Amino acid sequence: MQQKTSFWKLLQANSDRLSDIPTDRARLLNHERTRKIKDVLIGQAILLGAIVLFMWVLESMDLTISRVDLDMFGIQPRTLVGLRNILFSPFLHVGFGHLLANTIPFIVLGWMVLVRGMRDFFTVSIIAGVVSGLGVWLLGGSDTITLGLSGVIFGYLGYLLARGYYERSLVAIILAVVAVFLYGGMIFGVLPIRSGVSWLGHLFGLVGGVIAAYVLVRSKRKVEIGYRSGDKMTG
Repeated sequence: MQQKTSFWKLLQANSDRLSDIPTDRARLLNHERTRKIKDVLIGQAILLGAIVLFMWVLESMDLTISRVDLDMFGIQPRTLVGLRNILFSPFLHVGFGHLLANTIPFIVLGWMVLVRGMRDFFTVSIIAGVVSGLGVWLLGGSDTITLGLSGVIFGYLGYLLARGYYERSLVAIILAVVAVFLYGGMIFGVLPIRSGVSWLGHLFGLVGGVIAAYVLVRSKRKVEIGYRSGDKMTG
């Protein structure tokens, strides 16, 4: 199955090959490459912007329409309804302050994950969200309701750091270093040091990101090994 080209792959043009191509042809190829990069960036901005807009609309409805109480869709530990709400709770927040605090790191870390490709973004988001939600559902306080995207955001951080360790490519290491530089302090959020904050959601979200990195790197290596084996068989 053909995969969509990631932003980083589009940047990896072979300059040696271009130098052997006539000037007009090289300019055309450079223009085409630039257009593709622009299209990828626009697509990434639309995706992240749509998710952010959706969350802000939901929170606006929750706070302004008296008959709407979306907090009931938060995770309620060890209840069937709470188990279902693992799917919904990341998009809901406790006020605009909570949402704003999650919006900026979601955009920054989310885009850094998107650099590796759309498939990686959705895979990490789903695994981190589910693992974070299950951790809260299993171990959270029985009288609590957990809302927010922070579990997924911690998943992005865990993914970027773990991918740098597992893959050890230049791209993965650079992204991991930048993530640590910008949001390394977030790691203290996995400790139970602040009341009213779901450290369990943060901790299990981070674990989910590490799991996603392992799965994606292993999948990538299997594909690469398959290609090399195919080359040997048909060469």
